[in-house]
Amino acid sequence: MNDYSLEISYRRGKATAAYLDLVCRPSERSYRTTRVEPGFIIDFNRRGKPIGIEITALSKLTLRNLNRLLRDLGLPPLKRADLGPLLAA
Repeated sequence: MNDYSLEISYRRGKATAAYLDLVCRPSERSYRTTRVEPGFIIDFNRRGKPIGIEITALSKLTLRNLNRLLRDLGLPPLKRADLGPLLAA
């Protein structure tokens, strides 16, 4: 998964949101956020580098629209297997 980390949040046994950590370093902090449709919030560090993507509209999530966003950010795409747990939830 390109060293990305995926965290899924559940409420009453149902997935409600997810966070794709792009840097996997606890020292990185969000300095600014940008909302992107459909249902993404991108966190940027102080230098303007994307460090994470919050996925807030799971019902609208597709591998295609997430990979389009990653490409627009200059990052490598995910494979379907990388999102398997989230797509199954």
